[in-house]
Amino acid sequence: MITYAILGITTLVSFAAFSNGELLRKLLFNAVEIFSYNQWYRLFSYGLVHADFTHLLFNMFVLYSFGSALENQYFPYLFGSNAGLVTGLLYFSALPASTLFSYFKHKHDFSYNALGASGAVSAIVFAGILISPLSSLYIMFIPFPVPSFIFGALYLAYSWYMSKKGRDNIGHDSHFWGAVYGIVFMLVLKKELAIHFINQVQHFRL
Repeated sequence: MITYAILGITTLVSFAAFSNGELLRKLLFNAVEIFSYNQWYRLFSYGLVHADFTHLLFNMFVLYSFGSALENQYFPYLFGSNAGLVTGLLYFSALPASTLFSYFKHKHDFSYNALGASGAVSAIVFAGILISPLSSLYIMFIPFPVPSFIFGALYLAYSWYMSKKGRDNIGHDSHFWGAVYGIVFMLVLKKELAIHFINQVQHFRL
């Protein structure tokens, strides 16, 4: 399956880069390297490397949880035998799409680097939220399930706010735009999902 292939390749490359600084530097997202030296592969390769094991584990766990659900449950119903193809296309196209804002923002800032699959994973998560907005999510430190559409709204608001603050080294821009891209990608392929989402949320009751 596509999801398992992405998990396996990303894990292998990330582990290799943990102990190989030169490999890590070659794969990082760096807008200057892309803009000035045409290293366009970095728009994809940065998703293969992570800062540490915890960063990798979190992204791969979320990808496994949502990616396998999309590929095995939701996408076969929506796209039939093309479920795996659509899963892969969503993930890999989300890698450059989620960093497009950062590319233009930092294309003259050589010191800015980014890594990790979070933007593409956000696209996978929000594709799932659009399809099943009332599904329950269990979030760390919250002792009760949260409807996915409420989590999605809070996630977008938090990512936007933290992006504006710019107080940490987390790629909130990538998280936000990856999530938005996941929604847009799905609506381009199946515009009727917008009505489905609205109808589902309208029937929500606490």
